[in-house]
Amino acid sequence: MEVFIFLLAALFSVLNPIGTVPIFVGLTQDYTKQERSRVSLKTAINVFIILIISFFIGQYVLKFFGITIPALRIAGGIIIASSGFSLLNGKFNKNKGINKKVEEEIQSRNEIALTPLAMPMLAGPGSISLLIAYYQEHDNTTDILFSCLAILAVAFLIFIILRSAHYLAKILGSSGIVAISRIIGFLTIAIGIQYIISSILSIIRGI
Repeated sequence: MEVFIFLLAALFSVLNPIGTVPIFVGLTQDYTKQERSRVSLKTAINVFIILIISFFIGQYVLKFFGITIPALRIAGGIIIASSGFSLLNGKFNKNKGINKKVEEEIQSRNEIALTPLAMPMLAGPGSISLLIAYYQEHDNTTDILFSCLAILAVAFLIFIILRSAHYLAKILGSSGIVAISRIIGFLTIAIGIQYIISSILSIIRGI
């Protein structure tokens, strides 16, 4: 159960679906309620597929390129901490690759559930590297099962949050969303730094 709670909290912090609410509202402002619900569901499904593939297949990619787990954890920790700093500084959209030009291109597309919502806004390098490293430390059947449930739970939370995005935007307002994003950003920085510290300690012990 600890595996489930930790991974759920870590993934939720790194993915930060709350911070995606304003962007989702902007991209779907001309959509009907049914269309928003459909996009929310497809986004959640896409995120789940991306994360579950990263969780199970990522280790083989590492072996192919000869990347060690400590190296991955340090790189992932830097990416995760960088995302956290972006949230604290209010530059989340910029670091996620969402700028004015991209937004204008997106508006002309019929499908936004995969790009940019599922990737890179939600399932990005930080969450992918976190899952790859996490699998290496929790590869027994029980831990894998709880990890998959945590990924499924995060996908479900993403669906609920995006489906309620327009209501959340009205209730919380821009200042409320920024405040929550910054709290999540602080937790994300802590997760990233912990990954780096753990990796450095494992390298020192191995010397």
